[in-house]
Formats: sequence, structure tokens, C-alpha cells
Amino acid sequence: MMNRVVLVGRLTKDPELRYTPAGVAVATFTLAVNRNFTNQAGEREADFINCVVWRKPAENVANFLKKGSLAGVDGKVQTRHYEGQDGKRVYVTEIMAESVQFLEPRNAGPSHHQGGQQGNAANQAPQRQPQGNNGVQQQASGTNQDPMYSRSYPANADPFAADGRPIDIKDDDLPF
Repeated sequence: MMNRVVLVGRLTKDPELRYTPAGVAVATFTLAVNRNFTNQAGEREADFINCVVWRKPAENVANFLKKGSLAGVDGKVQTRHYEGQDGKRVYVTEIMAESVQFLEPRNAGPSHHQGGQQGNAANQAPQRQPQGNNGVQQQASGTNQDPMYSRSYPANADPFAADGRPIDIKDDDLPF
């Protein structure tokens, strides 16, 4: 059996963060996901999908996402039911998010929302360390030699930083 959901959309309101009696964080939010087609009036409609995320990612979602934030959700569909106030059984279908990706920088976007942080620390890439000559860290000379471009740069400098200037790469240096 397979139960996998991947969504990209915008939050319809700020996430709600609560804690269980055992102290486990749980955040709920609704994601507006545009449909791939327009209706008869030519307007694009959206589906409003309830999402739930647990533990540390829940705290991250509550701290960094706001109404209007663009987010990606990876998880599974889950249905549950409970007894309503009128005694009738109420069914709820929601996405149990295993990972929430923040898809915009904190200061970007059309509204006051914040993003740019990973909702799941396990998905974060490790920090890149400057290396030279097939992974050997800092040579005794204080510079690293980039074997691909035969360019020297200071050992603590980022070889990919252009300081706002165009990067001069010869056609012969490109692998394609």
C-alpha cells in the first residue's frame, strides 16, 4: 500500500501551536493549493487542505511560518473521527506532515509572513567547508587550489562568492 502526499501552497492563517499533556508539540495549519485549471469564469480555484505536524518541526512551523507563507508539505493522508456536540460522528481528513519545507526567505513574499527555515532539521544540508585538492583541507601555504578551474583562493574564502561581479568561466572549463 502507498500513502504519500506532496503539496505546495500558502498558509491561509497563522499556524496554531498546542502541546499535549505529555508536552509534545503539535501545530495545525491550512494550506491553500491552487488547482491546475480554471473554472468557467476563468478564475483559478484552490483546495484548502488541513495539515498537522508534530514535535520540533511543529515548533519551527509556528515560529517561522505566518499567513501567506509559501510552504511545501510531505506526508500522508489520515482520516479520524470523533463524537460531535450533537452526538453525531464527525469525520476529519487531514495531512499528517512528516516534513514541512519553508519555500521563501524570511523577508520575501507578498505579505508579512516569514519563511526560509527548514521545518525538519533532518533535511538540512551540512555546512560546506572550503576544501582543496580532492577534499584535503587547508594546505600549509594558506591557500587552496581549486583543481577544476586551476584557481587559487584564500583558505577561508568561499570560491563561489563573486562579490556581485560576473564570474568569468571559459567555455573550455564547462563540463557540457
